[in-house]
Amino acid sequence: QVQLVESGGGLVQTGGSLRLSCAASGRTFIVFDMGWFRQAPGKEREFVSVIKWNSGTTYYADSVKGRFTISRDNAKNTVYLQMHNLKPEDTAVYYCAGRSRWTPGWGTTRGEYDYWGQGTQVTVSS
Repeated sequence: QVQLVESGGGLVQTGGSLRLSCAASGRTFIVFDMGWFRQAPGKEREFVSVIKWNSGTTYYADSVKGRFTISRDNAKNTVYLQMHNLKPEDTAVYYCAGRSRWTPGWGTTRGEYDYWGQGTQVTVSS
């Protein structure tokens, strides 16, 4: 299977930046998309961004477009989420996820992903 481990969360002030990392291990060759999701207290887990391992093509939720950048380092089997201009509403547990089953579209729903990390907390203070 595939194991995912996130890191890089923390406490930051409004307008600040953080970079999250997600290291993949195991049978990583079966994963073709890597996504980031987040879940705030009392809310559903929501899509943030996705990147295709091979092409590097990316897609973002409207709420983070222009502020967040997803990237990957294939040699390190690691995906990153660079977050700038953070807002209090970005506060959430951030999860990375791996997708190994093809479905049409960008892979923006939770059910399309088979592998999940344990999450890393991001808190943005006002």
